[in-house]
Amino acid sequence: MAIIRTKAMKNMSEKDLEKKEEDLRLELAKEKGKIHIGSVPENPGKLKEIKKTLARILTLKNQNKTKKNPEKGKKRKQE
Repeated sequence: MAIIRTKAMKNMSEKDLEKKEEDLRLELAKEKGKIHIGSVPENPGKLKEIKKTLARILTLKNQNKTKKNPEKGKKRKQE
């Protein structure tokens, strides 16, 4: 599976981001399963890229949530 860059992610819809997140989580689970049974991963750098891309997707989704509802993004004042 190809890794998406940040610019491309910003142009994707919320539904597409969720689908991509699901696909990446499945791929990560498969790769971790291979490692767990003792085989060597085909490309060790792929795990790192999958994790980074997942983090980017989650960050972008959270940023979009705060843009839609700015009150939730603000911290409460402590008295």
